[in-house]
Parts: sequence; structure tokens; C-alpha cells
Amino acid sequence: MPHLHEKLTAPLLLLLLTLTLVAAAASDVPFYPSAEAAAAAHCEGTLYPELCLSTLATVPDLHKKPLPDVICATVNRTEVEVADMASNCSSFLQQGKSLPPRDRVAIADCIELLGTTMDELQATTSDLQQPSNGATVVDHVMTVLSGAITNQHTCLSGFTYHGPRNGGQVSLARPYMEPGIRHISRMVSNTLAMAKKMRSTKPNSPSPSVQVQRRQPFTGYGQMVKGFPRWVRPGDRRLLQAAASGITANAVVAKDGSGGYTTVSAAVTAAPANSKSRYVIYIKAGAYLENVEVGKNQKNLMFIGDGIGKTVIKASRNVVDGYTTFRSATVAVVGNNFIARDLTIENSAGPSKHQAVALRVGADLSAFYRCSFVGYQDTLYVHSLRQFFRDCDVYGTVDFVFGNSAVVLQGCSLYARRPLAGQSNTYTAQGRTDPNQNTGISVQRCKVSAASDLAAVQSSFRTYLGRPWQQYSRTVFMESQMDSVVNPAGWLEWNGNFALDTLYYGEYQNTGAGAATSNRVKWKGYRVITSASEASAFTVGSFIDGDVWLPRTSVPFSTGL
Repeated sequence: MPHLHEKLTAPLLLLLLTLTLVAAAASDVPFYPSAEAAAAAHCEGTLYPELCLSTLATVPDLHKKPLPDVICATVNRTEVEVADMASNCSSFLQQGKSLPPRDRVAIADCIELLGTTMDELQATTSDLQQPSNGATVVDHVMTVLSGAITNQHTCLSGFTYHGPRNGGQVSLARPYMEPGIRHISRMVSNTLAMAKKMRSTKPNSPSPSVQVQRRQPFTGYGQMVKGFPRWVRPGDRRLLQAAASGITANAVVAKDGSGGYTTVSAAVTAAPANSKSRYVIYIKAGAYLENVEVGKNQKNLMFIGDGIGKTVIKASRNVVDGYTTFRSATVAVVGNNFIARDLTIENSAGPSKHQAVALRVGADLSAFYRCSFVGYQDTLYVHSLRQFFRDCDVYGTVDFVFGNSAVVLQGCSLYARRPLAGQSNTYTAQGRTDPNQNTGISVQRCKVSAASDLAAVQSSFRTYLGRPWQQYSRTVFMESQMDSVVNPAGWLEWNGNFALDTLYYGEYQNTGAGAATSNRVKWKGYRVITSASEASAFTVGSFIDGDVWLPRTSVPFSTGL
């Protein structure tokens, strides 16, 4: 007896196949004949395809699920790995009493960073489970996943130490920590690659070849409104621009006891957790010798000082004295929607102490206006997520604006200081480790020059715009005034040929004695940008979604070129 399919005519078979494809397209799920075919399609373009395939092999009915559900499934599996690793770190810290002190600090960093990664993974699933997965949601997903990858790199970097600066010690913990941390990083990397496909494919289209044109390389940074990224709310904009005397603060810090608090840390600790409204801490003129941490639950905080050089928060942690670079910060900010104005943050450790951070920021949608950041090596750590700096001063020597956020510095002054003998200055060291991360440093309409201590001996030292800290380092200088302190080559290698083909370094319409590009490096990844449309991709409007969040801060900003 013939089988049923043998009785079907070719036209009828074609009709049934067409109806199946139409039904799949209508349900917003591309047609895949099997789970294996679906896994192959989803894992295409990931950096770790074998890991991707093995992860998706455990997802039931994979070929029937839309991409957001597939991403949520991979995130759920990553969360299990993160929880296990955090537990292992805690046990290791409790049992490893013979560990070098620096290892103990680094493990504590990892525990904090794994907690932040867990929050970012949970934010991803929360976003993707919303009824609508629009461009704004995808932007946020790419931002938090980019940050989650950065967290793992930061964790491991804390174990990278050796030599006389650390008593000759080497890390005993890294060999045990590294496999698990790298595994998590790779899982997040694969998830980020899949999330990027949501941006490059039209909704309801089964074909990933249908591209949506996007002009911004750092998706999620945003556009500018009235001098600030759009994500700065109008009320915050007014706070950033109003006279300090006209602002009603929620808390006042004063050295002389005339406020409610005598230390900044005490005021931060007393601030409400997860505040939905802006909580203003006014810090009166004075030198506050302390380390300040704004935790992840301390959201919507604002610091207002009496001016640069008047309100000063100052400390001196550094790697020579046993701190990790991450933990050395005088002020560390993780709580989202943080803004600050009119103050100085300094790490006074000095050049001989090497890495010593003044400000570390891992707070999404954070803005700084009329602030000064003073240090030597690694002054301003723009660690992760989206940030904006307007009319600020940054002083330093080696890699003194560094990190892996999506950040725009606009109208700022970058001052290279006198380094140690034999050192070269580098203004930036951007740390993008994954080509899908929406991160980089954009320096627009800034002053790039020498501080007074370097200006007197400028010919004795070399000063460069930046060097590639990581494989996919991305930095752009646009419309800035560059003084003669900038070396004619412009940029410095990190280590031989490392990253010279994969980095993206650009310059666009800069002026001044140091801006000439005729003798710049000839690296494959370096370019003189001649197209306004290419340069526009690195503006506040395109790079950091500034038009979405900056209006709320009252910090002035320019959207485009």
C-alpha cells in the first residue's frame, strides 16, 4: 500500500511547504527544520561556536522558539554558572588563609563583579520578556551584556601582578579562578552575538540578511538634546545648571559640622536604596580625605560641590600598596543614574605608585559636569556601561582615561603630567575585548595639552593619544585642540603588533600644533576620518544615547558635530 506522501502531488507539497513558512513568519519564529538547524543558525557569527552549540543543545524545542526566548535560555544557563562561581569564590576566600593579600583583594573584587554580572543578566531577561522588543530594549541588552563581559576581564586582571612591586609574589589563586571566569565570559559573549542579531534583522522577518541601517557604533548611547544625552532627564539638567544656592539638597556634608554629615561616605550610606527620584548630596568646600563607594543599590544619587579645587575628595590607594586597580579608586560609582558637578576627585598616591585610580565608574547613564579628576597612572577608570563627561578636567600620565564603557568626553581638558623617568604618557587606553561590545571612548571638542609640570620639560618625554589595552580597542578624537605635546605618530603600541589590525582609532577635524596627521602611525586599524557621517557615529547623540538620558541631568551637551 503506498504511503500517504506518495499520493500527494508536487503542487500540493509545494502549497503545504509554503503554508508552513508563512505560518512560521507570522508567528515571528523563523522556520527551522530541526533543533540542530536552529542551533547552527543562532550560533553563526559567535566567537565560541562549539560552546554555543553545546549550550543550545540543552534547550527544549529550540527550533520552535523566537530569538528572544533563545537568548533568555542561554542567559538562564549562564546565571547558574555565575552563581556557582560566586559560591566557589566565597569558599576559596574563607579557606585560603595562606593566600597572598593581593589575591584576597582580587577574589573580593570578583565576588562583587559576579554580583554585578548577575544583575546584568537578570536585566537582560527582564528586557526580553517585555511585550515589545524595540530598539531601545535591544540597546539596553547590548549595553548590559557588554558590561557583563567587562566584569569578567576586570576580575581576572586583579590577579595579574608580579615582581618587586608586590614583594616578589605571584598569584596563587588565578590558576583556579581563570577557567570558570573565562567560561562565563565566553557564554556572555555568545549571548551578546545573538542579541546583536535582533538589531540587524527586521521584526517578523525570517531572513537575517535583511539589514536595518544604524549609524551608531556604540548602540544604546543615544542622541543629544540641549547639550546632554537624551537619557539625562530635564529635572536633572536643571540641577546640573542651576546655582548651588538655589538647590534644595537632601543631605549636606561639611567638614566644620555645619551640615548633617562630616564625611561623604556617611551621607552616601544614609541615602535611600533604589531611590526612584533624585537624591542630592551637597558637599561643602573642604578636603575630604576618604574613599567613597556608591553601591549598586544607591541609584539616582547626585553630588554637588562648591567648585573645582574647592570641594575635594582625596585618597591614595594604589597597586604598590596591595590594592587592585579596581579597588584603588578614591571614588567608585556603581549605582545607575549617578550625576556629579563642581568638585575635584583626586588620587594622591603619586607616579611611583603606578596604577592609582581617582574615579571609577560602572554606573549606567552617569554624567559628570564641571569636575576635575587628578592622578597619574589610570586616573579616570570609565569601567563599563554608558557615561558622559562635560567641561571636566582630567590630569594624568599613563593610560589616564581607560576602561571599557561607551563614553563621550565633550568640552573637557585632558592634561598630561610629568611621568616617571623613561615613561611615555598616553591619554587613553580603551579596553574592548569583544568585537560585538558597544563600547569605546569618544573625545569631542576637547583640549589636549600638557600640565604645567610637563610643559617645562616637554621635550624630555613622549606623549601619545592612546594605546590599545585590549584586542578591539576603539577611540576617536574629534574637533579637538591638540597642543604640540602630542607626538607626531599620535598613537603608541601596547606590545609589538598586538591589536594593530583589530583596533579602531580615528581622528576627525582636530586643530593645533599636535593635530597634523601626515606622520601618524600606519596601522590597519587607524584612520583619518574624512566623512562627516562616519564621525557623527561617535557623537553624543549616536554613541551613548545621550539624547535619551542626559536631558534629565541638566548638563549641557551637543548632540552632533
